[in-house]
Amino acid sequence: MGSKSAEKRMERMQTRLFKKNEWQLYLFILPVVVFFLIFHYAPMYGLVIAFKRYSISKGILESPWVGLQYFKRFFDSSMFGELLGNTLILSFYQLLVFFPFPLVLALILNHLRHARLNKFVQTITYAPHFISLVVMTGMLYLFFSPSSGIVNVILTKLGRDSVYFMGKESWFRHLFVFSHIWQHSGYQAIIFLAALTAVDPTHYEAATIDGATKLQKIWYIDIPAITPTIVTVLLLQVGRMMNVDTQKALLMQTATNLGTSEIIGTYVYRIGLVDAQFSYSTAINLFQTIVNLLILIFVNQISKKLTKESLW
Repeated sequence: MGSKSAEKRMERMQTRLFKKNEWQLYLFILPVVVFFLIFHYAPMYGLVIAFKRYSISKGILESPWVGLQYFKRFFDSSMFGELLGNTLILSFYQLLVFFPFPLVLALILNHLRHARLNKFVQTITYAPHFISLVVMTGMLYLFFSPSSGIVNVILTKLGRDSVYFMGKESWFRHLFVFSHIWQHSGYQAIIFLAALTAVDPTHYEAATIDGATKLQKIWYIDIPAITPTIVTVLLLQVGRMMNVDTQKALLMQTATNLGTSEIIGTYVYRIGLVDAQFSYSTAINLFQTIVNLLILIFVNQISKKLTKESLW
């Protein structure tokens, strides 16, 4: 009994000493904590205007309370169904089509033994991520221009009529999603490549001795090893389901494709910044955030039951 109590006292002393010696680490992360407190948590106080008739002259504190008036206004508006539908369709489309690309690219690069070819593929797939979104959207307008775009030039040479891709509702989602794949797949693959570096090389050697093909190595070694990473990345993307890239949607939006390009983010931008309806736009944005949170909780619980992996 005496030895056990002495061991416990020693552990407590070591714990206290360890914490005292960690002040450098706390100091190291202090700027990050301050950054999040100032730019992510402090602005959350402004959400209160979603429940007030906000007036710039009166300020947040003196503006009168209106309760859920702006939420009801949004739910009863004729735009609610269209905005919610466009946002969810575009989000699910992007998630289902985009998510496999970085994973497949990482698995291919992991088994590509030609060093120069590996570096070349990594360079051409990583580089688009660093292109400005404005420049990338401008490239889309140039490539798909109905008069001089390379795509329509090829169609014309093949005897087909030119198509105004950027102005057609039916083409907006395809261009939005596949341009996102082209721009971000390579950079997103870095996460899976980093996870694959933790795989024990002896597993590949044993599989080779047993006569396993590359596909069998991927299926039985790589994917099980990085399943926690796959689930985590998927859950994080699902948690942003309602947050479609508003800036990109605005840049690609034209008067003729509003039927599919008008999403919650673009609507909030227009009524909030252009029309200065601050309380109404804040209420819509808060609704969007709550839906994201509910989706994340729901999917996280499903993942915990099916794969035993979750965010919490």
